Amino acid sequence: MRVIPGSAKLDGTTLIAGFHGIGATGYWTVKFLITELKAQRKCFIDYENAPAVASQLEGRISTPYEVFTSGKLSFLKAEVSPVREKEGDFYRQLADWIMVSGAKEVALVGGLDEGLRSDDSRYKVAMTSAFASLGGLPGEPLFEEDRMIVGPVASLLNAFEMNSFPALAVLAYSNTERVDPRAAASAVEFLSKRYGFTANTAPLIKGAEVIESELKMMEEKEKRPTGSVYS
Repeated sequence: MRVIPGSAKLDGTTLIAGFHGIGATGYWTVKFLITELKAQRKCFIDYENAPAVASQLEGRISTPYEVFTSGKLSFLKAEVSPVREKEGDFYRQLADWIMVSGAKEVALVGGLDEGLRSDDSRYKVAMTSAFASLGGLPGEPLFEEDRMIVGPVASLLNAFEMNSFPALAVLAYSNTERVDPRAAASAVEFLSKRYGFTANTAPLIKGAEVIESELKMMEEKEKRPTGSVYS
């Protein structure tokens, strides 16, 4: 893995990172915040085992892994996952770079199966020992000790814990079968409160309502008797 330009640093910023997973919560949270806060692209992360994909965004090529900045915040936008056999290697190298980049702390975003909800909280939080020693997150709902975090968020939390680096994870309850903008909105609200910025989550809520309305219409259509003369 290499960072382009090699001189790029995240000095003093908090890095917010999210990935494709349950509800695509992490990915959509980061993508929304980059647009909402008008973050500027700072650097690329080149990884030899990244899928060969590219897209067009605002008149330029969007590469698989890019870092954006806005004030005291940085954002890691991950469009795709590395090839499965190399995921562990990628996230270890990514963690190594983050820890020497000058970033102050890391906030990871992920989804949490809404079927596991045991109270009325919209998300749970987890944190490394180094983060807890700085004051932690008083009053926030903690991720239960008898459950497991999996995927990229787990890989990075493990690396940060072992290297005494301050990091937290906000895991928003999400639908496991589709993209869930409502979960992303919950994560955005937590992050805005934690880091003192303003973000209008109305577009995310509207997106969730559209998806939910379409699903309801599909369910009602499937319930109609077959062979009906009515359409």
